[in-house]
Amino acid sequence: MTTDTELPEFIPTHAAPTAIHADDINVRWVMPEIFHDLPVQEKDEDEAVRLLEELADKALPGAGEEDRTRLAVICALSTGDLMAAAVDYASICVTAVDEALCTATVFVSLTDSPEAAGGVRGAAKELASGLRRTGTDEVSEIELPCGLAVSCIGTRDTKLTGELAGDDEPANFLTWYIRVYVPLPNDTTVIMEMQTPTMAGWDVFSTMFGNTVSSLRLFRADGSRLITSEAGA
Repeated sequence: MTTDTELPEFIPTHAAPTAIHADDINVRWVMPEIFHDLPVQEKDEDEAVRLLEELADKALPGAGEEDRTRLAVICALSTGDLMAAAVDYASICVTAVDEALCTATVFVSLTDSPEAAGGVRGAAKELASGLRRTGTDEVSEIELPCGLAVSCIGTRDTKLTGELAGDDEPANFLTWYIRVYVPLPNDTTVIMEMQTPTMAGWDVFSTMFGNTVSSLRLFRADGSRLITSEAGA
């Protein structure tokens, strides 16, 4: 299972880029319109419920109330898990691929960079080395338009709650994912991941995710562009 997260050019797919702030660095990217934002930053429960219902209506236009409600519940449980993990942004896609219903989730979070000499380049090498030591996933050091990054492609076992599995006991299923780490010069690392439990949609989702990762842009506090590989990283 492979994919290319370095696309030759940035292809805009959404009118309003999403952004998070890593102290003095502004991180922006562009999500495909087929993805719908999960309310991971919403503190008001009633507003979160309203947003999830709205998401289900947009993601499943024309579907019956039972299907929309089921999706809203799935999104609510996912949102709770992502909020507990301190995720800064998340979105979900539900689409048909070759007549098979497929879904994928993208999330973005910030974490401390590993301690390493050599700035961004040293952090990238330490990230890649650590990932290779601790797993069997496909790990690559890559160059994005915003600078240096590390990609990790693999699979993991995911637990589905008994409520969603239609049983009293939780069920396990396989999830395919791509995770990209972008170390910043302020000792912070941006983590962006796409995961899907539906292998039929892998080619479509990994292509869209490659486009999303390639759209990552970094800006200093004064609004000027930052490209880590050109900043003596």
